[in-house]
Amino acid sequence: MKKFLAVAVAAALAGSGPAFANVSEAEFDELKAQFAAMAQRLSALEAENNQLREQSNATVTQLEGTREDLALVKKQDSGSSWTDNIKLKGDFRYRYEEIDVDGAQTRDRNRIRARPEIIATLPDDVTVGFGLATGNGDPVSSNQTLGAGNSSKQINLDLAYARWLPIENTYVEAGKFKNPLFTPQKTAMLWDGDWRPEGFNAGWNSEHFFATGLVDWLESDSRASNDEVAWGLQGGVTFDIAGANLVAAAGYFDIPVKGNESYYDDGFFGNSVVVENGVDVYEYDYELLELSAQLVMSLFEQPLSIYGDYVQNQDPDEYDTGWMAGIMLGKVSGEGTWQLAYEYQDLEADAAFGLVSDSDFAGGGTDGKGSKLSGGYGINKQWSLAFTWYIDNKAGEKTFKDEGGALEYNRFMIDTNFKY
Repeated sequence: MKKFLAVAVAAALAGSGPAFANVSEAEFDELKAQFAAMAQRLSALEAENNQLREQSNATVTQLEGTREDLALVKKQDSGSSWTDNIKLKGDFRYRYEEIDVDGAQTRDRNRIRARPEIIATLPDDVTVGFGLATGNGDPVSSNQTLGAGNSSKQINLDLAYARWLPIENTYVEAGKFKNPLFTPQKTAMLWDGDWRPEGFNAGWNSEHFFATGLVDWLESDSRASNDEVAWGLQGGVTFDIAGANLVAAAGYFDIPVKGNESYYDDGFFGNSVVVENGVDVYEYDYELLELSAQLVMSLFEQPLSIYGDYVQNQDPDEYDTGWMAGIMLGKVSGEGTWQLAYEYQDLEADAAFGLVSDSDFAGGGTDGKGSKLSGGYGINKQWSLAFTWYIDNKAGEKTFKDEGGALEYNRFMIDTNFKY
């Protein structure tokens, strides 16, 4: 701009030579002063123009940034809807099974199990869960047998709990919840997989140690004649040893039911019974000392697990011991994965509380021994096939000791499982 103005003035002066000759020195000095003032003003205008241009560019950049911020806020706002705090999960199983017991006709049936669960995450490290399940109220089974003219099937409350993490590695839970106790490879000798304690529990774990306390209301209404609360403590260790993982635990559980009537379906599920005032009642308390362990290593690039469980009831003088040992190769964890396991179990009549022990082995409850062979294959991450075969189980060694001894019990099950 300055160069253009200088050239224009010079041209004007050059083109007006005769007139310029008539201009006095004073007038020429005044003209030069006016020109200098004009040039200075032009420089100021140019600087102001540049400043305005920079401000305009900055405003555009700020506007673009504001638009990006608004888009991010909008995205975060839409992402923080209630669905982010609610999780739905569950499983469905279809089962065919055949049961063969001495002296009875072979039985086969088709069964289903469905268990949806909703989990809500709340502030202050609190979660609340609510779950339903098929079944007929059995405390250790959610199976529902198909048939009865395609009648509607029952749905029951399976879970209802609140869980709080007050400090790191520690939790407190209350309501009706999943079994919090360690069981080697999720075996069910003492506690069936469908058992849902009712009361509260608390736990702590670190890198190598864990501890769990459990209070379970067998009956919490003092108006009932068999109101009672069971409790237990379990502690354990977990270590890596030469590439293998070892978990070992010890527990004590006090189930004071001696002299009480049954808690479900008038059944004692293998436990000893005496008659008091014309009523069947439990003969013993169940003061259980349990030791359990599992060792997981690698074999042929597959996980190999060796595990066992031992229990003794401190109250009776006989039929008071149970044990289980097993081995598993592989693990179903996705498409193309598989597992195969063998277990042997011997659970005497009063070694455990029959109401909540395995509902399938030797017909369910205690007072049984024998083998179990099982396996599975993953179709995909959420769909798998499995089989379980209870082989030559002896059911009722004490129950039928005066009637020729235990019954031979065989059971074969095929499952297709879906998880979501």
